[in-house]
Amino acid sequence: MQYRRLGKSGLQVSTLSFGSWVTFQAQVDLPLAEEMMSTAFDAGINFFDNAEVYANGASEEIMGQALKNLGWTRDTFIVSSKVFWGGQLPTQRGLSRKHITDACHAALRRLQVDYLDLYFCHRPDESTPIEETVRAMDALITQGKILYWGTSEWNAQQIMEAYGIARQYGLTPPTMEQPEYNMFRRDNVESDYRRLYSEIGLGTTIWSPLASGLLTGKYSNGIPEDSRVNLPGYGWLKRNVESPEGQEKIRKAAELQKIADEIGHSLTNMSIAWCAANPNVSTIILGASRMSQLTENLKALDVLPALTPEVMEKIEAILGNKPAPPPQF
Repeated sequence: MQYRRLGKSGLQVSTLSFGSWVTFQAQVDLPLAEEMMSTAFDAGINFFDNAEVYANGASEEIMGQALKNLGWTRDTFIVSSKVFWGGQLPTQRGLSRKHITDACHAALRRLQVDYLDLYFCHRPDESTPIEETVRAMDALITQGKILYWGTSEWNAQQIMEAYGIARQYGLTPPTMEQPEYNMFRRDNVESDYRRLYSEIGLGTTIWSPLASGLLTGKYSNGIPEDSRVNLPGYGWLKRNVESPEGQEKIRKAAELQKIADEIGHSLTNMSIAWCAANPNVSTIILGASRMSQLTENLKALDVLPALTPEVMEKIEAILGNKPAPPPQF
């Protein structure tokens, strides 16, 4: 396993990490979660990602019980939660100081830990002033309930506003952003945030390195029955796969498969390694519904030496979507 600093912080996070989105509760029960987390931990993974909205809190309950049963000491792992969607009532949603505080306490109970290492604002909240959100996060840090806070799917301007407010009032600024990043989704990480890596030392905990399975090749002959797109509540994902844009990505994935074959690795692991080749990626969150998927994906960093400039050029030629220039703000 390789380790990278989370942005300019001193926290060393494993280049590959393990997350529970979609899988825990829906596809992964407690015994399997324990087995997967133990396998990941033994392979050097130290970061385990979660959120209040995942399975309406059940995902955090499963992970929390697994952590307790595995008996790891608290100084050996990093665990996160995200706040935005906690329920249907007005006080259970968004990034108000109340919901941020309530959601943090609930995550601590479900995960059975005394503090969260990382706490993310799961989406921007247009109805709450960013200053209120920054102050709420700083208060939790002061209370010792979280160590680092960050954002997920915020744009660069929103992140810079939060950073500026924190610096203006002597508060703790955001450390990291959790964006989607893969061969088919690049603009935020490669363009929008480009200045933030050097100017504020932004770290990234990227999700969906396989573009919700499109970069595994499993959709080349249609949608498998056991695919996550067939799970209740994920019709939007199925529509994305079946759309003209999704079909074009499946076609590109078939071309990328040829390159993977040439270098002697799976398309899955080549796609994960492609993300890791970006030095501004702090960690790549893996997801798995079966042990075989996890054990295969844990080999992804072995592909890095094979991603020569020539191979990267071949990949770029297939993708054919150069990222947009960085914005001016």
